[in-house]
Amino acid sequence: MNIYAIRAIYAFEMARTARTLMQSIIAPVISTSLYFVVFGAAIGSRIPQVEGTSYGAFIVPGLIMLSILTQSMSNASFGIYFPKFTGTIYELLSAPVSSFEVVTSYVGAAATKSVVLGLIILATAALIVPLRIEHPFWMVLFLVLTSVTFSLFGFIIGIWADGFEKLQVIPLLIITPLTFLGGSFYSISMLPPFWQTVALFNPVVYLVSGFRWSFFGLADVSVGISLAMTGVFLVISLAIVAWIFRTGYRLKT
Repeated sequence: MNIYAIRAIYAFEMARTARTLMQSIIAPVISTSLYFVVFGAAIGSRIPQVEGTSYGAFIVPGLIMLSILTQSMSNASFGIYFPKFTGTIYELLSAPVSSFEVVTSYVGAAATKSVVLGLIILATAALIVPLRIEHPFWMVLFLVLTSVTFSLFGFIIGIWADGFEKLQVIPLLIITPLTFLGGSFYSISMLPPFWQTVALFNPVVYLVSGFRWSFFGLADVSVGISLAMTGVFLVISLAIVAWIFRTGYRLKT
């Protein structure tokens, strides 16, 4: 394994975050904090508790997950798309660097940014609403697994996209609506039976449910199922990335 190559690409991507600190870290933290204030104060005053937890605290895991999903995809997709746009991707492909090392570098950097962002948002939320974390190990595990999985997904989007506008199509039109409909602001047990069944076809439900369980011990679906579904998404993303490098899809043409 070419550790020097991995470290160089990783360091370059992390340095880009430092150069775009406002866009990468500060803006997502501020926008998420506004959700805490608006929903926690305005709606929370009308919904005192959800399953024994204050509404302001109840929405924290869902909002963190919303930021993690969008930022993981954004960081990873832009990270691999920009070399395609400038043409430097060919230098990378011709270098003595394996596809595994390329993916590890870009996805690792994107996932690191997302984990750091998630922890900052968590610390910010703790200043606004009372929080407890019953299962810190599982909280970190879900945070890391989700960041890696959606960074892989973002990597796929970055390779698939042939224009800057396409980098935003899937996150804005698919992922964000699925997150809002995935129990970020409510428990799906509050829905009518028919819509509870429909919600189970939303993959984000399992991510939010598992992450919320690590905080409060509350889950819409079994934590084992949530962890298994996260693993399935991860394996599918890895398989697609492996196929891309094996076929050269939109990399060598």
